[in-house]
Amino acid sequence: MLRGPMRGRPSSSCALTLSAIVCALGGCPGPETLVDDAGMDATVEEADASIDAARALPPDVTFLATCDAGAAPDAPSRELVRYTETREPCADRNPLRNLYFGDLHVHTRNSFDSWAAGNETTPEDAYRFARGEEVEIFGDPTPRRVRLGRPLDFAAVTDHSEFLGEVDVCREPGAPGYDSRTCVTYRERGMNATVAIGVRLAPLFATRDRAVCGDDLAACEERARSVWQDVQATAERHYDRSARCEFTSFVAYEYTLSPGVNNLHRNVIFRNENVPALPISVFEASEPRELWQALDATCTSCGNCEVLTIPHNGNQSAGRMYSLSELSGLDEPAQLATLALRRRMEPLVEISQHKGTSECRPELSFGLADEACDFELVRGGLVAAAGISPPLAPCNGDGTGTGTSCWSRDDYARHALSLGLELEETRGVNPIASGFVGSTDTHNGTPGRVEEADFGGHLAGLDAAPLTQLDSSPGGIAGVWAVENSRDAIFEALQRRETFATSGTRIALRFFGTSSTTWDDALCGDATLLARGYDEGVPMGGELAASRAPSFVVQAMADEVPLGVVQIVKVWVDAGGRHERVFDIATPGAADADVDLATCTPRGAGAMELCEVFTDPEWAAGQRAAYYVRVLENPSCRWTGWQCSRMPLAERPEACASEDVPLTLRERAWSSPIWVRG
Repeated sequence: MLRGPMRGRPSSSCALTLSAIVCALGGCPGPETLVDDAGMDATVEEADASIDAARALPPDVTFLATCDAGAAPDAPSRELVRYTETREPCADRNPLRNLYFGDLHVHTRNSFDSWAAGNETTPEDAYRFARGEEVEIFGDPTPRRVRLGRPLDFAAVTDHSEFLGEVDVCREPGAPGYDSRTCVTYRERGMNATVAIGVRLAPLFATRDRAVCGDDLAACEERARSVWQDVQATAERHYDRSARCEFTSFVAYEYTLSPGVNNLHRNVIFRNENVPALPISVFEASEPRELWQALDATCTSCGNCEVLTIPHNGNQSAGRMYSLSELSGLDEPAQLATLALRRRMEPLVEISQHKGTSECRPELSFGLADEACDFELVRGGLVAAAGISPPLAPCNGDGTGTGTSCWSRDDYARHALSLGLELEETRGVNPIASGFVGSTDTHNGTPGRVEEADFGGHLAGLDAAPLTQLDSSPGGIAGVWAVENSRDAIFEALQRRETFATSGTRIALRFFGTSSTTWDDALCGDATLLARGYDEGVPMGGELAASRAPSFVVQAMADEVPLGVVQIVKVWVDAGGRHERVFDIATPGAADADVDLATCTPRGAGAMELCEVFTDPEWAAGQRAAYYVRVLENPSCRWTGWQCSRMPLAERPEACASEDVPLTLRERAWSSPIWVRG
């Protein structure tokens, strides 16, 4: 049975505030939009009553579908990409792979929290925006017309699978459940509306509202099915199947698991148009293992259906993202099967988005002082200044294990890399061999809108006012090296982890490793560098078996701000435990590089492009290690710096002069790792 058991009501010592729920679901609002906890008492009491009643009723209608995937087309055999769909070959096909930028985490008015925040942007609008068209987004005080300066190459609308039907019911007069208390509150919009629906995602509330859906839940299933069909049709309309290959859309959704209001969300990305009849939500799969099993049952076992899941915001999981809780209660064979399933289903992790970065945290590195980890971290203190929540503290006092509203080593991707290496050593499988991507998690339906100078928030009217959401950012994007801009080619690049994440900048980054030879600096002047990289080694995301010290080559091209530092981060395990090391392999940026805060003009020398070769001087035989590249730009204005610089001095709020509010940042890119087994 995929649906997990009903959990009991938490004790008062574990009670969750509505404000905490709101922050976990959609990002914390500004001080003008705080949740009225007292005003929501009736909503919570009604939810409690509904849940008690649900216990006496038959189980929820199962939204799972049987296999419905079509057969792979009899397309002509073409090298480089395994085609699973009927389309014209792309005119621009490159065996050495092209760079494409995209956003795989986008919410529209179909998401319960997005519409509650005031967003009216549809999936149609979101894809139009991604392709460079102007769209209208809604916020305070008036709607805004926005357009991407640089269109994306690919995107996926990932609305929450939970409540697709409920949102539709609550918005349509005359629909069953339209007059329920939940729907009445929801139509008032704002954060109370988010809570009215989303409160059911906390462990106790992971049930559907029968007052909205009906006792048999059929009204919500029927409407969710209709919305899902529209999602598929919209993605198809915007997918360029011609030889021009100008834009790729993916059918996708977000699985919104939030136990204890801690983030275990996954974006679910399908390879082609063959998808299950309905998305798998937390109502059918109460933990990640059940999600993967359900996707296996309704997609990958069905022939021409393929899927991957991308976890995000480990930084808000309170130690749960990499706690391996999915192994609890399983015998040894089942544990090994689950580890292998996670590895197959989750080749990537999203480490940069508007709710912060999940690479690393300086307090938690294994004996390593890494100042660059202190980048767009959600610390909670800035939000606390708005009166919403206390600053986040380390879980269990030392940042280990799990907790509630705290940070842990098991929230961050770098530490997960060493955990995966350790598991490979002890269990024979590495379930966390994750490549990196970035995305926005926009709730405005504006994929790729990451410019610091133009940041207008990601929650429609709730954070559109200047200098709200101080702990937030415009978010990141994903870079993918693929043969062409088609679903099959990009999906295969995601599967093989030939990807990198950025904080929003469009740095172009390549990374190759070899153990069959030792590269030297002459490689950077070799016109066949890329061919040699693929022939003699592996690209980012690849794996090596090494009998000698591995060599690496890094190529980086700046976006608009010069490059300041290029680093290789090494994570490894040995008899002494888990270790980390950062090697500065190039420092072209001037030591005094800074920003003119009056005009937000970057100052100081740096490199617009570079190439470096590196051979690990500390390699030891038998070592299991992972290496990834981190490229930092010279300092530039953060969105807070841009907004403060545009205000008359006398009108600037205290935040513009606060030491706790950074006005500058160093935008960056992170390559997927290369794994090396000695």
